Amino acid sequence: MTESTETIQELLQTVGLDTAYRNASLTLLETGESRYLRDLKLNFTSTLTSEHINAKECALLGLSTAVNNNNTALINFYIAKAKEADATDADIAEAVGCASLLASNNVFYRFRHFTQKEKYTQIPARIRMQLMMKPVTGKEFFELMSLAISAVNGCEMCVNAHEDSLIKLGTTEERIFDAVRIASLVTATGKVIF
Repeated sequence: MTESTETIQELLQTVGLDTAYRNASLTLLETGESRYLRDLKLNFTSTLTSEHINAKECALLGLSTAVNNNNTALINFYIAKAKEADATDADIAEAVGCASLLASNNVFYRFRHFTQKEKYTQIPARIRMQLMMKPVTGKEFFELMSLAISAVNGCEMCVNAHEDSLIKLGTTEERIFDAVRIASLVTATGKVIF
């Protein structure tokens, strides 16, 4: 067994997939004996820990990102991790809802930002956002998930708005940075495991 095959099997075992599972991306990395596989495994594992974000929050951030990216394998992985960290069904549902809501907001506000037309800022959005008003995970953490998803979706306006809200709520820049780091690594893993 090659080192690449062993690393893939370890990564798949971590995610909870059959170690024989392969897709085109994994096969190409394995055939090419890519050194990236080790980095991918270590980076993915690091999504579960942070000095600034607790285990439950790491899992919920991972889940929201996996839902945003429509990645079933990672959705199942992060649901299990969230439950292990005592997340409630309501917490899990909120992470899913956040990904869906931010998908619409990111498209809408990117459009407003890209066009830079004053007229579009005057027309009501007509997007219901009750989920944001009284989140079960708390206002600060919901803003953190919203920022992470907005960063993944590339909405500059939303990233700036959520980061500003978090700073005003007293969130440290290290906590903000780690949330985006986790979302970026979940996204990277999802390019190879899906």
